[in-house]
Amino acid sequence: MSDNLRAMDGRRTPEEYLAEIERAEKARLTIYVGFAAGVGKTYKMLDDAHDLEDAGLDVVCGYIESHGRERTEARIGDLEVVPRKKIEYKGVTLEELDVEAVIERGPQIALIDELAHTNVPGSKNRKRYQDVEEILAAGINVISTLNIQHLESINEFVEKAIGVKVRETLPDRVVREAELINVDLPVDALRERLRSGLVS
Repeated sequence: MSDNLRAMDGRRTPEEYLAEIERAEKARLTIYVGFAAGVGKTYKMLDDAHDLEDAGLDVVCGYIESHGRERTEARIGDLEVVPRKKIEYKGVTLEELDVEAVIERGPQIALIDELAHTNVPGSKNRKRYQDVEEILAAGINVISTLNIQHLESINEFVEKAIGVKVRETLPDRVVREAELINVDLPVDALRERLRSGLVS
């Protein structure tokens, strides 16, 4: 995996992050990784993004997937949101990350949720991680989210363990050089969030 895995309480400060990206020779990918949907990856990413903005970094929301969760929507707050690209598919208008708009905006950091997402047919790239690679190549740092079961290397193991084939995957190489931040939640707490309707 990566030697850059950090626990939630072991993260660097916004000031340390700024110093790291200023020293880096190329844009950095940071991924909030969780064992399941609903553990709080997107919320934590947004929470930390406010700290980064408060420290003086230029942060935009390239694509945030709230899944209708009011707390997550509210946590976007006053962060700048880059409008999504609208794509017609089978008579329905769908929204995807607008890679060109993010690059044109040129922030220091773009928040781009759900790294393993498969884009709607008609998009420039088939997968969101490919969109992210374009944005990184343009010199923009990206912070994203990922459930661990979406890694290609453990896809077969996950299918055997839970009897479900995970269809949205990404190559392990995408995460090898990224900073990984572990977002964890006890199973009982996740069950309670499910029962309370906080996770759909």
